[in-house]
Amino acid sequence: MAITSQAQVKKWTLKESVAYALENNISVKQSQLDVELTDIETLQALGNFLPDINMSAGLSENTGLSFNPLTNNAQTTTFLSATGRINAGYTLFNGLRNFREVQRAKISKLAAQLRLTKMEDDISLFVANNYLQVILNKANLEVLISQNSITKDQLTRTQDLVDAGVLPEGDILEIRANDASERQAIVNAENAAQVSLISLAQLLLIKDYQNFDIEDEGYDIVDEGVLNKGVYEIIETAKENRAEIKIAEKSVELAEKDVQIAKSSYYPTLSAFFGYDTRFTNATTFIQDIDQDNPSIFREIGVVEGTGQSVVGQFPNTFTRRVGADPFVDQLYQNDGISYGLSLNIPILNGFSTRGNVKRNQINLERTQNQLEQAQLDLESTVYQAYVDAKGALKSYEAAQSALESQELAYNYAKERYDVGLTNAFDFSQSKVRYDNSKIELNRAKYDYIFKLKVLELYFGIPALELKF
Repeated sequence: MAITSQAQVKKWTLKESVAYALENNISVKQSQLDVELTDIETLQALGNFLPDINMSAGLSENTGLSFNPLTNNAQTTTFLSATGRINAGYTLFNGLRNFREVQRAKISKLAAQLRLTKMEDDISLFVANNYLQVILNKANLEVLISQNSITKDQLTRTQDLVDAGVLPEGDILEIRANDASERQAIVNAENAAQVSLISLAQLLLIKDYQNFDIEDEGYDIVDEGVLNKGVYEIIETAKENRAEIKIAEKSVELAEKDVQIAKSSYYPTLSAFFGYDTRFTNATTFIQDIDQDNPSIFREIGVVEGTGQSVVGQFPNTFTRRVGADPFVDQLYQNDGISYGLSLNIPILNGFSTRGNVKRNQINLERTQNQLEQAQLDLESTVYQAYVDAKGALKSYEAAQSALESQELAYNYAKERYDVGLTNAFDFSQSKVRYDNSKIELNRAKYDYIFKLKVLELYFGIPALELKF
């Protein structure tokens, strides 16, 4: 016995598709990484308020004539020496550069978050457009299949009438040709639906194409009343809510901070420093000790002029003794030292580097201000175009509804005349083709209107995941 089971294919809703795309889309992930990079920028800016602390150590062995690091005497021997040092530095004043870099990092993070928001809106619209395209292709396929079913029924009835001699042979040939054309259109529609479905799966990064499908029912025109508002009200709301304007505004703020940071190089820099160092060596040293048994000796130091009498002086009677190195820990305390102080750096002339950097950032500020103005103009044009497109799509949809009603009446009338033999098969098939095309055109106008309406609602400030279909 073989038991097989096929899991039911999950049908994705539009909201699920958008949410999945926002979580897995590569462009969205890249924008999320950009936000994380700004966290690092903020961390580094805050780190500038902390002191710089560095520690160093060195170990060396000397052979031959060398200077003893403790006595600074030259001696020919082999010895091991080690040094250790800790330095700390802190910037007390540098033209408020650190404060402005922190402010710049915060603005940079807000700009990255806004770019992420814009990317999410773009991906949401892209997914919605592809999703609606799949629904449109499926709806057109259903229209063609339904109409071909009617054609097949008509083919059977016409064949009976031809066999009975009521209709000429040409009528059955006309309907057969029409049936063949419809079946070809069905194949093309199936391919279009499958291709659009695969394109949507690829957009969502879903590789299992065979088990991917969408929920193609329950989507209708849901108007939030945006079209009833004035176009200038929508434009002003878009300027307040759209990410592209806020991104341009943040770019201006970043450019202003860059100018301030560049100007900070005109000011002196005051720093404090502290250092601690110590050393160790295992080199032996030579010291002079007094002979306890004979502590002093007399030595001639000169002669009296004229008499020739010797002048004798008393000196300590010493002898040289080799002394080994002190213990490691003792030397660390014996040989240590500290240094501390302030350092003032006053810029006087640096080849106009600071002046050029300031001017360069001022030019960049003017450029970002122009870009902000251009972004506002572009948004006005885009929103106005979206408003006109939505209005035109509504009129097109209403016209398609009227055309379908008229074509349906014409088709029913032609069918009644054909059934009683008052018209030929060619005229009837032409009426049916026009009726079929009007249904397909209504589907196209409907989903085109839905998409353009949602684009306008998005500009009005409705979040992508809250759009209603």
